[in-house]
Amino acid sequence: MSKETIHLNISGMSCVNCSNGIEKFLKKQDGVENCDVSFASSQGDFEIDTQKFSKKKLIDKIELLGYHVQEDVKHLEEAQKKEFQNLKRLFIISISLTILIFVFSFSNILNENLKNYTIFLIASVVQFYSGKRFYKLGFKALINRNYDMNVLVALGTSAAYFYSTFVLFFPTLFPENLRFLYFDGAAVIISFVLLGRYLEERSKQKASDFLKKLMNLAPQYANLIDKENNINQVLATQLKISDTILVKTGEQIPADGEIIKGKADIDTSMITGESLPLFKQQGDEVLSGTVNTNGVITIKVTKLAKDTTLSKIIDLLKSAQSKQIPISRLADKIANIFVPTVIIISIFTFIVWAFVGNMQNAILASISVLIISCPCALGLATPIAIVSSVSRGAKDGILIKNPEILEIIKDIKFAVFDKTGTLTKGKIAVINTDIPKIHFSKIQNLEKLSEHPISKAIVEYMNKQEISNIDYDIEDLEIIAGRGIKAKIEKEEILLGNIQLLNENNIEVLPKHLETYKKYLELGNGVILAAIDKKTVGSFILADELKEDAKELINKLKKLDIKPILLTGDNKTTAKKIAELLQIDEIYSEVIPTQKYEIIKEIQKNGKVMFVGDGINDALSIKQADIGVTLNSGSDISKDAGDIILINNELLAVAKSINLSIQTIRIIKENLFWAFIYNGIGIPLAAGILYSINGLMLTPMYAGIAMSFSSVTVVLNSLRLKLKKL
Repeated sequence: MSKETIHLNISGMSCVNCSNGIEKFLKKQDGVENCDVSFASSQGDFEIDTQKFSKKKLIDKIELLGYHVQEDVKHLEEAQKKEFQNLKRLFIISISLTILIFVFSFSNILNENLKNYTIFLIASVVQFYSGKRFYKLGFKALINRNYDMNVLVALGTSAAYFYSTFVLFFPTLFPENLRFLYFDGAAVIISFVLLGRYLEERSKQKASDFLKKLMNLAPQYANLIDKENNINQVLATQLKISDTILVKTGEQIPADGEIIKGKADIDTSMITGESLPLFKQQGDEVLSGTVNTNGVITIKVTKLAKDTTLSKIIDLLKSAQSKQIPISRLADKIANIFVPTVIIISIFTFIVWAFVGNMQNAILASISVLIISCPCALGLATPIAIVSSVSRGAKDGILIKNPEILEIIKDIKFAVFDKTGTLTKGKIAVINTDIPKIHFSKIQNLEKLSEHPISKAIVEYMNKQEISNIDYDIEDLEIIAGRGIKAKIEKEEILLGNIQLLNENNIEVLPKHLETYKKYLELGNGVILAAIDKKTVGSFILADELKEDAKELINKLKKLDIKPILLTGDNKTTAKKIAELLQIDEIYSEVIPTQKYEIIKEIQKNGKVMFVGDGINDALSIKQADIGVTLNSGSDISKDAGDIILINNELLAVAKSINLSIQTIRIIKENLFWAFIYNGIGIPLAAGILYSINGLMLTPMYAGIAMSFSSVTVVLNSLRLKLKKL
């Protein structure tokens, strides 16, 4: 057996029952191993056995159901736009003709006979032109035994229309008290259902706005520099690794790459959320979709168009939007058995009213039951909330790869953190020194010659000090691995390094400097001693600084009753120091990746665990945890393993993602409530349960309005996520 996964863009789906119908139909085909179709994203993934089933056959089967497969996202968007405009046109025609029907019905412009035949003609246009989509999709649904809302609308309006037609043309077949016409009711129902679809489609498109904006960020063209230094404009998708491209001021960067010439301020806000442009120069990495706001740069392409950071973010968002969570699967199952149940209730209602001798109510009630029961709102309740949630998160730099975690995030008991690069900046910095300033300029000149991270930290520290910029001649430079750096400046020997470097050069460390050295080493800091002309002059105290928002995050988690835990490969002293600063009580230090994994498993015995890390060594723990969170600055492996990626690397986004998940589940539950309450109250009313008490009975027209607004309520409720403060 040879398996292949095929991704298709599908247009023409009008509600979640359409996507369910496609899945149900295709799963019956020999050779289709699995399929996952999303109404919200209009996309589907199909796993087929290529020896039994081909891609062409797959597309033919989908189109046989009445839907269309689009070549790519661009064509899908065009098809959706066309469908949206078509819905708008059909609604305008339908509502205009419906108003005309009411004008004729309640005026004396025409005599009674001519008026009824004119209304019949207008209603026929509404029924078979504006409403033809319900027949078309409903018929195909029936053939495939997928009883969706199109079946209900087609059945309900047809019952009203054909009953009225028979009364009009063959009145003698009916008793005098049953000669009523319901053309207006059928027309109103079709108009309101079309309005509901139109509003629903517009809201769905708004929910995916952020994804579309991201997709539009990918530049189409690039200025390719050839071997003769000519500049040719080519499609960005044609760029190859190691191609050289030119990016001018105001242009978008067309590919991920490295600057090999020039410098510029780059606006990375849409990718990282960074509000201010970042200065980038030779050797720095730049990302596709970001904007060169000032400067001219030449870039060497390092990733193909399909592998850029922007492409990966878009792919992950698409994937997340098309996934279902357990509560969603429950709603879909209910929706699938809902339609046959409603048809049975409708038939039962007709029989009961007919049995008591009221044929008019039998017809009205059975039609009303069919109309009000459309499970569209029920099917839409979860996917539209997930689309809004994923988009809202992405806007705040929270990339939710796996929406399934939305349902369990509220149950987290423990938040376990890696240290370096997660709670700390992962970058060595000088936090203090007792070296007299008079020596700074010489030390700066010397450290500039080394690429070691400690040397860079010292240079960075020096750059912030007010010191004289003097260029010294440096002689006899030696960079000694594991020890430090040694050279002569103006005949003075300068040594910068650890105590071994000084001992090996027979330099006595003065007691006050030795005391500082030991003290900070015990506190978990790094210490670099400095000696000039055979005498120690002081030391630099080094540390991996805490991130600015680390403490605030820990406090927020504690308020949410989530226990923070530190899990690090660092030594006990360093781990203890960081834990004390953050007021974390539980610490695991000096652990290797497999030990981290085992510790996570142990903690899970006491409750749900979220793990936040960024390194390759964290990938196992990220995957094992109930919710794995990783930073965008982390390794590709950790990002692949994570359920959530913090795009702008802000730790506070962890708390925001928890709030977003809690609010999303709340919205889904509200949506399900609204979907059920409309049906729960509407069906008995439509069946006439209160008729014997107070004469109240829902007519088909009001049933149609209620059904349409149940969907609109669910969509609008989901869009509230966009306004929520996280």
